[in-house]
Amino acid sequence: MLSKLKKLFKAKKTAKKTKRTTPKLPAKKTKAKITKTKAIAKTKIKKASSEELVGAITHYFPHVKAGVIKIKKGVISVNDSLHIKGHTTDFIQKVNSLQIDRKPVESAAKGKEIGLLVKSRVRHNDKVYKLK
Repeated sequence: MLSKLKKLFKAKKTAKKTKRTTPKLPAKKTKAKITKTKAIAKTKIKKASSEELVGAITHYFPHVKAGVIKIKKGVISVNDSLHIKGHTTDFIQKVNSLQIDRKPVESAAKGKEIGLLVKSRVRHNDKVYKLK
C-alpha cells in the first residue's frame, strides 16, 4: 500500500505543468460596506415658523443633566417650550424650573445665565429657540 502511494506521489511530481497563455491577474479587492449606526436615534422635528432664537448653551453638567443657557434676546419663563438644536442635538422640551445662581426663579431676561434641567445631553454653543 505504501509503495502505491509513493508511486502516485512521484507521478504527480514528474507530471508536466501546463503553461498559462494569459497572465495571472491579481485577485480583486472587495471593499467592505461601511454602515453608519447612531447610538441615539434622532427624531425629526418640523421646524416651527414661530421659533425665536433666545440664547445658547454655555455649559453642561452631565451628573445632574443640567445645562446653562446665556440669554441673548427675549425672556424665558417657566412653562415655555424650548427647542435646543446643535450639531448632534435636536429636541424640544418644556421648562419646568429655572435657576439663577442656584436660586429658583419664574423667568429670566436678556443678559442672564440660567440653569435648566434638560432631558438629553447638550453641548457648548447649541442654539436655544423659544416656541411661541
